[in-house]
Amino acid sequence: MALFALICRDRPGQLDTRKANRDAHLAYIEKTGVVAQAGPFLDEAGDMCGSLVILDVADLSAAEVWAAGDPYARAGLFEEVSIMAWKKVVG
Repeated sequence: MALFALICRDRPGQLDTRKANRDAHLAYIEKTGVVAQAGPFLDEAGDMCGSLVILDVADLSAAEVWAAGDPYARAGLFEEVSIMAWKKVVG
């Protein structure tokens, strides 16, 4: 298994889309069992505006499949998504 950082930035003005799909997103995280760490990015007002998800999966392809199946992605929430191999050093 390997760690991958999934970094997602929401499309502007999509907080309602995020909120409407949050329960499904959290259920997907629990169901898939491959998320090592996760949490939202916050804007200046303290509102959620993106996501950081650390995936523990076999390879980049598996990370891409997971990202595509995320209810947030399926709802069209994200303006930009990047996936990079990540090495845990502290924590």
